[in-house]
Amino acid sequence: MRKPRLMTPGPTMVPEDVLLEMARPVIHHRSAEAKQVIAEVLSGLKEVFQTRNDVLILTSSGTGAMEAAVVNTVPPGGKALVLNAGLFASRWGNICRAFGIHAVLLDTEWGQPVDPARVAAALERHPDAVAVFGTLSETSTGTGHPVEAIGRVVAKTPAVFAVDGISGVGAMECRTDAWNIDLLCVGSQKALMLPPGLAFVAVSPKAWARIDAFAPPCYYFDLSAARDRIQQFDTPYTPAHTLILALRAALRRIRDEGIEDVWARHTRMSEACQAGVQALGLELFSSRPAEGMTVFRVPEGLRDTDIRDKLVERFGLTTVGGQGQLKGQVIRLGHMGYTDELDVISSLAALEMVLSDLGLDIEPGAAVTAAQQVLLARTVAGSR
Repeated sequence: MRKPRLMTPGPTMVPEDVLLEMARPVIHHRSAEAKQVIAEVLSGLKEVFQTRNDVLILTSSGTGAMEAAVVNTVPPGGKALVLNAGLFASRWGNICRAFGIHAVLLDTEWGQPVDPARVAAALERHPDAVAVFGTLSETSTGTGHPVEAIGRVVAKTPAVFAVDGISGVGAMECRTDAWNIDLLCVGSQKALMLPPGLAFVAVSPKAWARIDAFAPPCYYFDLSAARDRIQQFDTPYTPAHTLILALRAALRRIRDEGIEDVWARHTRMSEACQAGVQALGLELFSSRPAEGMTVFRVPEGLRDTDIRDKLVERFGLTTVGGQGQLKGQVIRLGHMGYTDELDVISSLAALEMVLSDLGLDIEPGAAVTAAQQVLLARTVAGSR
């Protein structure tokens, strides 16, 4: 029997105490207890998001938060700039088109970060764009984008800046208010250490001004309705309140560790995993890797399924392959949320053995040693 190890960029492993919260008897979602839980959760989310702005809770996947951000800020026929640098970034454009919004795509090569100077130039060409839709961590490529610098560019214009932080928030530095993010969209099943089912949107005063300027063509994702109820620590419709109970436990874990230390842990794991992968002669896909995952190219002569299936069969370790134009070309190894340095080292050890089984000339311990050297150097630096 193999112990399951979910090392994907979402969903991620869930701590035992968080799982146990969902085994409690179900309470009523309009009770005083439920409202108290929401109050505590909102405080924790604001700390993780680094915001003093409103945070709204939606019962949906993270895509629901993205759709809410689009439909509430850009009227049908309006124009938005989409920073198109991966499969999930392109989802912004798909949502826009579904609601009759003119999406101007600023294309960036997959695996490369968006250039803030190009964003500034695009906004000069399209001064009537009322929103810019970008991404913190592109899950399809493992790329982290310079959101802080992009936020400074957008803040100089009337446009609002919406960011898909679904696979980034909680795994990498993100300072919503300081970075001029007007709408931050987050999902529960990544670094927040929950199953899928909840989404969150942090909304700035600038974004509220846009939202209040017209009646959005939506009902369930009407953020104004959510704003009215969240003031009473409530939601307009039945929430996934068992997940919200579990979220309270997850946020307590993050608060106990401290968000700055959470970011630092993810940085250590990311740098160690990258060093280990490269020590095996594998090529990282992204030129600016995000902290929550490591994406590497499949070695020549092998299929991604050869590697991934054997990782599951021999070690119970689940990874995922590429999507869209990267299908079959890369493997994505997640290390976010309820993971630590030993999870990374054991994953690299498993990868070494599987690649060796598949006929590659692998030096046993090469990846593990490279990762350990990074972690030891980080430990020494941190103790000074």
